[in-house]
Amino acid sequence: MKNTGTILLLAASAVSALGCSAANAQASQGALVPHATWDCGMPQGIPRPEAGRMVFEIEIPLARAIDVGRTQYGTRRVAIGLDGSVKGPRFTGAVAPGTLDFDLTLANGTIEIEQTLVLQADDGSYVYARNAGTGSNADDVRIVMDFEAPNGGQHEWLNSGRYVARRELNAAAKTLRLRVYDVSNVTVNAGSGTVSIIKPADIPSQPWNYRVKEAAEQQGAMLIAENVTLAPSQRVGASKRGDRNIIPITGGTVSGRISGKVLLGGADYQILTPPATIDAHYLWETADGEIIVVRNGGTFGALVPTFEARVDGAYAYLNTGSYLSSNPGRGEGGVALTFYESAR
Repeated sequence: MKNTGTILLLAASAVSALGCSAANAQASQGALVPHATWDCGMPQGIPRPEAGRMVFEIEIPLARAIDVGRTQYGTRRVAIGLDGSVKGPRFTGAVAPGTLDFDLTLANGTIEIEQTLVLQADDGSYVYARNAGTGSNADDVRIVMDFEAPNGGQHEWLNSGRYVARRELNAAAKTLRLRVYDVSNVTVNAGSGTVSIIKPADIPSQPWNYRVKEAAEQQGAMLIAENVTLAPSQRVGASKRGDRNIIPITGGTVSGRISGKVLLGGADYQILTPPATIDAHYLWETADGEIIVVRNGGTFGALVPTFEARVDGAYAYLNTGSYLSSNPGRGEGGVALTFYESAR
């Protein structure tokens, strides 16, 4: 199925797979134990968010909500955020445009969420969040928030503690809301009410980390040439995982074996602490209307792009192929890269 009319398709399911009502949010009182392949950073169990203390609420209007289709991992939907807001007693500010919300539904109804977003506090400092969530169905999906705030700054407290959010995505209204709770003092018990996430055994699990280049891999035939336009850097600085720098992606072009454009959304979430690494998450829209999820990561000289595309589409070969990327060079309004088939 092409992406024409996908907003209407998503609107029909907005009350179920992509949103939680207030009543459903209270449905499960016990811990939610993630599957080992997508443990969300809380492998022992994710407590019910409302058992903790409200920290702040994030509201993000959406540029698009897209039904990618069935990929190698499951049924994929992606939402792309515009400028948003953060309001709470200890943190107020804005959400930078370019939030990506990846929603994956497996054949048995299990849901997995990945999000990347950037907050800017009223004092001008940036906070990066890459979040993971899961649920056995749409009635009780819990998002574990993982913040990176500047060390020694006013918001350093976000680097520690445990935070779980409720996510409400309304495709028809083009809104995404996260109600974030501090659950640091909530005890996770493995007793009555605990739900363990179960996943089908016949599909690959989506990865959290990027693929690492093997020593024997060399650049083979060219796949595509890419020009990516960029916004000014959003520098978090020294934080819990190193010196974080974020370069937002605003668009671009793709040519070669695939023709199309780079969509607004995502960024290169760099760590500048040696050895510096790139970790870019973003989307292509092909000339014939397909959406392809792109990730390009690694150290300079060893960048590896990976893809997620419809398994019954013209670009399904990207899901199983091995590819390498050039280092970024100067491009029009940003950077230019070339992707190659991997040769051994």
